[in-house]
Formats: sequence, C-alpha cells, structure tokens
Amino acid sequence: MAMKRISMRKIREVLRLRSDLGMNQEDIAASVGVSRSSVGEYLRRAEAAKLNWPLPEDMSDDAVLEAALFPPVPSGNRIVPQPNWSYVHREMGRQGVTIQLLWQEYKEAHPDGYQYSQFAANYAVWRKNVDLVFRNRHTPGKKLFVDYAGQTIKIHEEDGKVREAQIFVATWGASNYTYAEATWTQNKLDFLGAHVRAFTFFGVAPSILVPDNLKSAVNKPCRYDPDINQSYYQMARYYDCAVIPARVKRPRDKAKVEAGVLVVERWILAALRNRMFFSLAELNAAIQLLLVTLNNRQFRKMDGTRSSFFAEIDRPAAKPLPDKAYEIREIKLAKVHIDYHVELFRHHYSVPYKYVQKQVELHYSAAIVEIYCRGIRIASHPRRHKMGGYSTITEHMPEAHQQYAKWTPERLTNWARQEAGPATARVADEIMLSKAHPEEGFRSVLGLMNLGSRYGADRLENACKRALAIKSPRYQTIKSTLKNGLDNRPIPTPNLDISTVAPDHEHIRGPLYYQ
Repeated sequence: MAMKRISMRKIREVLRLRSDLGMNQEDIAASVGVSRSSVGEYLRRAEAAKLNWPLPEDMSDDAVLEAALFPPVPSGNRIVPQPNWSYVHREMGRQGVTIQLLWQEYKEAHPDGYQYSQFAANYAVWRKNVDLVFRNRHTPGKKLFVDYAGQTIKIHEEDGKVREAQIFVATWGASNYTYAEATWTQNKLDFLGAHVRAFTFFGVAPSILVPDNLKSAVNKPCRYDPDINQSYYQMARYYDCAVIPARVKRPRDKAKVEAGVLVVERWILAALRNRMFFSLAELNAAIQLLLVTLNNRQFRKMDGTRSSFFAEIDRPAAKPLPDKAYEIREIKLAKVHIDYHVELFRHHYSVPYKYVQKQVELHYSAAIVEIYCRGIRIASHPRRHKMGGYSTITEHMPEAHQQYAKWTPERLTNWARQEAGPATARVADEIMLSKAHPEEGFRSVLGLMNLGSRYGADRLENACKRALAIKSPRYQTIKSTLKNGLDNRPIPTPNLDISTVAPDHEHIRGPLYYQ
C-alpha cells in the first residue's frame, strides 16, 4: 500500500521557499518537516510540469496541482522510479538508520514506487554487486589501516641461520590501495620505518591512522582512551595525522586492513612460497613487483583497479607530504642535572641553565638530539657517541650564579678545602680544569662530596693524596681506593734507577699506581 502523499499545502510551501527565499533543500526539509529527498523529488516534478512560483490562478485547486505534479502512469507501461541505491547504502552506514526508515522516505517522494519487501530485496541484490568496503563506507583520503600479516617469510642468511621476516601491510579505506613490505621485527623502529616508506610510496598521507593494538603503536589499549606510544605519536604529528587505534575485540574496526592482509597473503606471499631469499632487500624487491600487479588487478564486481580508485578518490583528498621524510626518533625521559646537562648513552648534552632539576624528554635519532620540556623544544644538538663527553652550548651557561651560588667552582673547591683538606681541594681543581667548561666537572666533585659523607673526611683526604701521587686525580680512582681500603696504606716512594724510570707524562700513571 502506497504511503499517503504530503498535503498540497506543504508542496506549495516547498515551491515558495525555493523560489522566493532561495533556500537549499536541506533547510526547506527542516522547515516543512519532510525528508530532503522528498523536497528534491517535488522540485523535480514541478520542473518537469513547468510550474513556476507563484502558481497560475488555475492551480488554486489542490486537485489540479496534484494532477500536474503526479500525472497518472498509463497501464501496462508503468515505470517504477528507482531509488538511489548508493545513497541508501551510504545512509545505512549511519547509526540508527534502518532500511524501513529509508523506504518510508523513498515512498514519500515516490508514492507509486516499490513496496517495502521489493525495496529491501532489490537493495540486497544491488549490495551483492558492489564492493562493500568501497567509498560509500569510507571518506576519501581519510583513513589508512595498518597491521602485520600473520604469515612470515624465511630468509636464509650467509652464516646459515634462518630468520623470519614480518610483513607490514597498509590499506586505504576508500580505494583499497595497498602497500606491503618485509621488516625483521614488529618493534618500534621497524614499525615507524615501514610507515615512512609507505607514505613515500603513496605520495600522500591520510588524516587518520588506524593501527591494531600492538606495543609499537599503543602502550596501553583502552576502548575510550588508548595510550598512544610517544614515538608513534610524534611520527603521526609530523605528517599531520591523528592516531585512532582499532578497539579491542571490535573486529569491524580493522576489517579493512584484515581484508588487505588477506589479499597480500593470497596474491603476494602465496606467490613467493617456493622462492628462497637471502636478504631482506631481495625479499622486498620481489614484494614490490607483485604489489604493482596487485594494485592494478581489475575488481571483479566494479570497473577499475585499486590504483585507479586511489588516483581518483583517495589521493586528491589526502594530505600532501612534508618536504623531507620523517627522521625516526626514540624518546627517553631524563632529569637535568645541576651542571645543566642531561645524559644520553653516557654522553652529556647541555640545556638552558633555568631547567636544572626539571624533567625533560630526549627525542633522538642517529643524527640529532632534541630536548623538550612540557612539549617545548629547549635545546638541539648533533648526536655524539663519545662516552663521557660533553656537548655544551655557550648560551646555555649562566652569566651569573646568584640563584645557584652553591654550585660554583669556587664553592665546591672551598668545600673540599674546609671539609676535607688541601689534597681534596687540589683534586677538585684538577677535575674541573680537565674539562672544557668547569661546570662539566661539577658532577664528579659532587661525587667526592658523597664519598666524604660515606667514608669520612680523613679517609677521603688520604685517598686524594694517593690519587695525586699516582697522577690519577679522578673520581673513579678515589672511589676504588676507598672501596678497597687502600687509603690507609702508606704511599711508598720508589727508589728506582734513573734509567728504569718512565718519562713524566700525564697519560702514564707510574708503578705506584699499581701498589
């Protein structure tokens, strides 16, 4: 049974709002209280009947207007108006929308159209003939789904060992365009590197990254507030992407990439099953060749390929890439020491003096170390690998030490002289003079203070005398002397023949050091 058509009064109002006020269909629908599709249909019928507002005088009779807008269909030649199935399919993806509701809206616009059972059956047929994960379910250029395949590929190394390579897969939501590569592991560096190479392959970046809940992406999975790994977050931020992980135990959230993984397993991994590989580069070269074939395969249920859809749909709507590819970085928490340096792999990097005792983040790569405090970059250094070395920027050093006077070289030397003795003061001076900047020796001198608290001032003074005698005024030497009780032993003066005495040199400790 056809649904009752809306009143001619409302149809007249639709025509008036369109003609007199120039309102769009959405606003007219809200004003009159009908669906937007119904407004569009009434406007189409008025145009077909060549009706303009204001209506002619002979249209004052509702029956005359209705006959003009809804002429009878000749029997035997009835043409059923076809729904816009793409629109129906798109609306079905919205929360709360049902096929019943969409049929009612269709009947409002097409009273002589399909009944509910025919409408639902024809939609089911249409749906089977299209790819369900096509553009109507995903906004173009918006989402890139990433995951690792369950299968691995063996690589035979030169030493005879066999390693399992992991397969990274990235799939666009709208076009299904796919990227794959092999990595040794699924750890953070391999995971981030695969993303950077995928973006280079695509030539664009998505608005949203949708990873699974692996540790390289998510520190702590949570349905409502997942804790994103900071390294992953920084990489996504560089490409202006948001990270929205798939929800735990919600397979539909990652159906797209799982379908992509399945396609990669069927058309790439299966094709390589009988080949033997001897390096990761060799494997990736083979994957790239098959990837071109995969993305250029014709869809079975639609005209086109993944490549053509990507070029038509996803690529124009995606984000352009930065000028340079992201440089993968690790992140480490550290506390700024009183010498206004932070330590990374036993090398020390300076920060502005005001950040002493503050908690900071070290963002480091193979080439650079950047230091952040509360999200603000406060220092940047070239990466150095000299253990025990210092990278100090002059501008980071304070012009005066009023606020931190107790940490000046003079203060530390006076402490050593007053609390321990002249030998300890001399060791403190030697330590600070051995550094490019005296402040770099603060840490070692503070270590002497700690040894004095643990072993007493007298023992520390004796240990410093011994260290000076053996020409090794270093914190580690004094610590070892106290730990092994050598400070109470007399320091013998060797009576050696002049010909057997080694030359006096700062790098030669002499025989006394080993007694």
